[in-house]
Amino acid sequence: MQDKISRHPVPKLADMPEDIRTRIEAVQEKAGFIPNIFLALAHRPDECRAFFAYHDALMEKPGNLTIAEREMIVVATSAANECQYCVIAHGAILRIRAKNPLIADQVAVNYRKSDITPRQRAMLDFAMKVSLRAQEVEEADYEALRAHGFTDDDIWDIGAITAFFGLSNRLVNMAAIPPNPEFYAMGR
Repeated sequence: MQDKISRHPVPKLADMPEDIRTRIEAVQEKAGFIPNIFLALAHRPDECRAFFAYHDALMEKPGNLTIAEREMIVVATSAANECQYCVIAHGAILRIRAKNPLIADQVAVNYRKSDITPRQRAMLDFAMKVSLRAQEVEEADYEALRAHGFTDDDIWDIGAITAFFGLSNRLVNMAAIPPNPEFYAMGR
C-alpha cells in the first residue's frame, strides 16, 4: 500500500466525526479495505458528506440506467480526464456490476470498440460530449438519446454523473490520490 494517499492531511479514523467514521467502517467491512478517496476527503467533513450524498443520489438511485451503465459513464469520462484513481476504482466496480472481467478495460481504453450495446454507445457518446465539450450540447444530442429509449430524466442522469465525476477526477488528480492496490484484481 502507498504511504501517502493525498497531498493534503488525512485524519486518523478515530479522529473523524462519527457519521463519517461509521460510513468508512461499513465500506471497509464490505470491501475488506478502505478506499483512499474516503480517507482523503475526510479532512473536510462537510465537503465529504456533500460529496458522498451527491454520489449516492446519482449512482444508487433506481431508474432506466443500470448500475453497470452508471459505472460505464464514470470509467469512460474518468479515462478522458486521465484520472487513474477513478478508472481503476470504478473499473473494478464496473467489472463486478456488469459481471464481465473485460468491460472496464475496454471502456477505459476506447469505449467505441467495447463490447457494448448501441444504446450504451449513444449514452457514452453523450457523456463524452458533456465531459469534453458541454458547451456544444444541443437538441440533436437529446434526440439521438431519445431514439435509444432514454428519457429526459435519463439524459439528466448521464450528464449529472459525467459532471460529478469531472469534479471528482479533478480533485483526485490535484490531491494525487492513488488507487488502492486491491482495486486492480477485483472482478477479474
